[in-house]
Amino acid sequence: MTPEPPAVDPEVLTAVAQGTTHDPHAVLGPHLLGPAQGAFAVVRTLRPLADEVVLVLAGPDGSPPTEHVARHDAAGVWSAVVPVAQDDDGTRHAPDYRVRSRYGDHTATVDDPYRFLPSLGEMDLHLIGEGRHETLWQVLGANHRTYPSALGDVDGTAFAVWAPNARGVRLVGDHNRWTAVHPMRSLGSSGVWEIFVPGVGAGTRYKYEVCGPDGTWRAKADPMAKASETPPATASVVARSEHVWSDEDWMARRASSDPHDGPISVYEVHLASWRPGLSYRELAEELTAYVVEQGFTHVELMPVAEHPFGGSWGYQVTGYYAPTARLGSPDDFRYLVDRLHQAGIGVILDWVPAHFPRDEFALARFDGSPLYEHADPRRGEQPDWGTLVFDFGRREVRNFLVANATYWFEEFHADGLRVDAVASMLYLDYSRDDGEWTPNVHGGRENLEAISFLQEANATAYRRSPGVMMIAEESTAFPGVTRPTDTGGLGFGLKWNMGWMNDSLRYMAKDPMYRSHHHGELTFSLVYAFSEQYVLPISHDEVVHGKGSLLRKMPGDRWQQLAGVRAFLTYQWTHPGKQLLFMGSELAQEAEWDESRGLDWWHLDDPAHAGVQRAVRDLNALYRSTPALWQRDFDGSGFEWIEADDAAANVLAYVRRAADGSPVVVVVNFAGSPHEGYRIGLPDGGSWVEAFSSDALDYGGSGVVNTGTLHAEDVRWHGRERSVALRVPPLGGLVLRPA
Repeated sequence: MTPEPPAVDPEVLTAVAQGTTHDPHAVLGPHLLGPAQGAFAVVRTLRPLADEVVLVLAGPDGSPPTEHVARHDAAGVWSAVVPVAQDDDGTRHAPDYRVRSRYGDHTATVDDPYRFLPSLGEMDLHLIGEGRHETLWQVLGANHRTYPSALGDVDGTAFAVWAPNARGVRLVGDHNRWTAVHPMRSLGSSGVWEIFVPGVGAGTRYKYEVCGPDGTWRAKADPMAKASETPPATASVVARSEHVWSDEDWMARRASSDPHDGPISVYEVHLASWRPGLSYRELAEELTAYVVEQGFTHVELMPVAEHPFGGSWGYQVTGYYAPTARLGSPDDFRYLVDRLHQAGIGVILDWVPAHFPRDEFALARFDGSPLYEHADPRRGEQPDWGTLVFDFGRREVRNFLVANATYWFEEFHADGLRVDAVASMLYLDYSRDDGEWTPNVHGGRENLEAISFLQEANATAYRRSPGVMMIAEESTAFPGVTRPTDTGGLGFGLKWNMGWMNDSLRYMAKDPMYRSHHHGELTFSLVYAFSEQYVLPISHDEVVHGKGSLLRKMPGDRWQQLAGVRAFLTYQWTHPGKQLLFMGSELAQEAEWDESRGLDWWHLDDPAHAGVQRAVRDLNALYRSTPALWQRDFDGSGFEWIEADDAAANVLAYVRRAADGSPVVVVVNFAGSPHEGYRIGLPDGGSWVEAFSSDALDYGGSGVVNTGTLHAEDVRWHGRERSVALRVPPLGGLVLRPA
């Protein structure tokens, strides 16, 4: 005889139905009855507003399924007692079943989420608790799972979210018509809430409803979502990658080489405005072809991680694991990276672990309390940007960010991360007045937790993904940014040289007749050029907010402005350090960046602007084929001054050397007039040729060039035994190499 279902306190059933319980699985799903009651189990299922609920059980030994009508207990919870299989030794097994529910004339049969064990194992929970789960995205967020079943294999999605202070968490989405019928279970002290929902596949939109300590329910996007709706919509989206990578050769070379030692010429791209309207897949063709033609070695892409405001750099991130949906799916973005790799182009992404926005649907007060952000506003708020600062001392928060860096390297094959606003992380008093910050445990201003986090993120990235680059945008003199972590450094591979950028642009803005009084602004960078491993950036920040484009920074008439751009880029490409150029600067765009219209490609109808673009292309070709310009970027032995002090003529002259000692000579004239017969000392005798001149007629220059073979003369000059007299063009730079 079938026993009656055991009674459950109606208040408990109400708590389960409302989601204010840490363990709905203790009530819902199958539960074996006591041995004295025979081989039976009670099955409870949450079906609010249903008119009828029937449990469909797998028949024994392949026989037809059996049906068992459930009764409504309370608060939308239905129950039925069903027979279970029993082994000869008395071991009983929970049944495999489906739930058929009728709502008026509509009937649906589905699997029950509450009959499944947790999708996270004990080791996963241990590593999460320790803050050491390096592939966190594989267990948190939405992940595909398949389980065997007597009624057919079960395909679905496991959802898991960290919300340790929540009183309850419910999963809502397309799969349940955004109703609160899927309360999640808490997995002990880990703070993780979990549920596996059969039948949920890619493309399903979802959110978590989180009940905070104050009893208020808040709808939150998944912090670990791998895809999102297109903004301004804010739901997370279940994603399942089907992309088949074709960049095996690139990845093999990457893993076996040190990228910091090679040529790095970066084209920085705001994806949505390079050519407005292009998707990831269209960019994969058009952007790739353009970057190859222009000869850059890498692209730096922004904004990639999901963010609310499209007309921005994307530095207020709401989806750290989701490529922005504005341009396509995550697999579409994988395709873009894949195509760039196949064309021999490295991919750097902007990464923003310094701060995050206050948007109600995202990370801010995620479980109703300060969770990702530091609870003390003197450490948890960033006054410059009105954002929140991560609690870098909290293990789970560090894990979220460290794993995020790994995620972009391993899941999307990124070759580098440029870390935004590192200075704001390093100092507790960054943009704060006295009384607005608290010192560290030693009484100092350094953010020790953030420093430790950066060291961990860098060390983990380089250990797990050999051949990648971690690049710091760091604007202070903090020591050891690119020194290895095992010697006390931050462990970055490269650092943006903000001092060089500010000094050189300030110099270039001066009229040539006044530049002689500011000559030291050009030469000062060589005082510290080898203290870190530098990138020389002319970045997005320099062409917006009233700063003017690179062209408009140059004084004089239009010819002088264009010549100034060509001369400056020659100086940048030949200065020790890698280089980065924001899109549009390569064609001397006149207007500031404007996300609504993209680049002014029509400039290329003007031969003078097309000439600047051609000069950049030839500079990249010269750079990549000339080891002297990149092999010893971080070694003082790769640079020698020839003439550093000719302020009156506004001239710089220097030698760059390759690892084998082979030299090139660079002369740059920032005066508005040419210097005929300008003599410079040479590092070696013999014959030389002019490999590049920014004043060539092909580039829109005046044609003051050195043709044919130049022969070193036995005339001592600049402390060297041999020298040569040159034609040095106005507002121009030239490169000599041995014939």
